[in-house]
Amino acid sequence: MKKFFGFRTGKVCSSSPFDMELMNDLMASVHKEEVTDTQPRYNIRVKELKKIHKVAVMDNICKMQRLLLRGQDVNKRDKRKRTPLHLACTIGHADMVDFLVGRTCKLDLYDGDCRTPLMKAVQYQEEACVTTLLEHGANPHLTDKFGNTALHYAVAGENMSIVEKLILYDANIEARNKVRQHYL
Repeated sequence: MKKFFGFRTGKVCSSSPFDMELMNDLMASVHKEEVTDTQPRYNIRVKELKKIHKVAVMDNICKMQRLLLRGQDVNKRDKRKRTPLHLACTIGHADMVDFLVGRTCKLDLYDGDCRTPLMKAVQYQEEACVTTLLEHGANPHLTDKFGNTALHYAVAGENMSIVEKLILYDANIEARNKVRQHYL
């Protein structure tokens, strides 16, 4: 019989068996059905994630530290080429983001959608994560496959606070994406 180990949210260290109620709470918080225009939620299939990615989603810094001490790669990719940092930024786990950037994870890796963790944090309006990434040197000039920068995502999300922050970190206000403009 396969043994499961639970992941608790927060910073509490625990080695208790898998807690189905806790997993249901996680699933409810991650698979939000309510999608608003201002802040769409990100769907994550927890069953498809590798252990290090599950720990990032659960925001369990203690377990993440143990995995890294055991030799897990902080930049390990899942099937969609996301790192634990991508997932933590998307969900808004600022403490996990802070922990990961302090462990020399690569800040500017692209996922399968050609987006960096900074782009994901901006796209989902996770300002604390954006701040941490910028303070640790994330590049606001990188573009996705459509030529969008993090600043494009901030403007599209109408989040002036994040727009201002990106500009303070020298985001290129003249950057153009690949959308063609038609003039009459």
